[in-house]
Amino acid sequence: MNKVNNNKIGRNDPCPCGSGKKYKKCCMNSTKDPEILKHESKKQEYKNKYNIILKEPHQIEGIKKSGRLLLSILEKVEKMIEPGITTDMINDLVHKEHLKAGAIPAPLNYRGFPKSVCTSVNEVICHGIPGDRVLKDHDIINVDVTPILNNYYADASKTFFVGAPSEDGQKIVNIARESLKRGINAVKPDATLGDIGFAIQDYAESLGCSVVREFIGHGVGIDFHEQPQVLHYGVRGEGIKLVPGMVFTIEPMINLGAKELHILDDNWTAVTNDKSLSAQFEQTILVTEDGYESLTPFEL
Repeated sequence: MNKVNNNKIGRNDPCPCGSGKKYKKCCMNSTKDPEILKHESKKQEYKNKYNIILKEPHQIEGIKKSGRLLLSILEKVEKMIEPGITTDMINDLVHKEHLKAGAIPAPLNYRGFPKSVCTSVNEVICHGIPGDRVLKDHDIINVDVTPILNNYYADASKTFFVGAPSEDGQKIVNIARESLKRGINAVKPDATLGDIGFAIQDYAESLGCSVVREFIGHGVGIDFHEQPQVLHYGVRGEGIKLVPGMVFTIEPMINLGAKELHILDDNWTAVTNDKSLSAQFEQTILVTEDGYESLTPFEL
């Protein structure tokens, strides 16, 4: 039995390609599966309306391969983190691992960023530049890695404990980790970007923490930063509807204190105004037909 009959598309029904014509006047005699026609129509709609690139299977596979490299690098980073090392030592490791794999570290020289990875310690929210800062017992550090492998980007980060965690460090890292988990669990077809933001904000603020507004998630895969913009706060039901093929990061930055921040003189490093701890976890997420798939999966 052919797919047309399976999908019960009648001759006089609207064509699933989205042309507005009747099926018999449009794609009825096409060799393409109606589901493929629907995908192509949605892909064109989201590109025209939102400049969102819905990814094809071969592109998703390319992003996954980049994601596997990313995760292997984060595993090596985790093993080296201990009191006494510098953030520049982390950068050296990350840079060498990219080169060894035939990949390019996307942050290096991106809009003038001088290093291959972002290392954000304690009160640093994001975009910390590796240097001679020495890690100490009870510090927390977020390491944000973005490889370009065979022209495909994957983006993820983890916050690690340095030595024994402090009580505040344990609290903010656990809340940031759970915030990402709840944001990811909101992803499914016909949900909205606002659902993701609401899930994160509702949880983090219920525990007395704050959600950073200035830095957000983003589409990724073909380029470093694509549409859509993924806010980590919001209203349930608002924003762009999620459809299969969308690939974006969710990367909530959660502060133990207030949400206000400022940028240091290096024009990159974002820090909390009240010097409170900040933590972040990030994964690259694909919207699937029945939910989501992480393309940079690690346990949360």
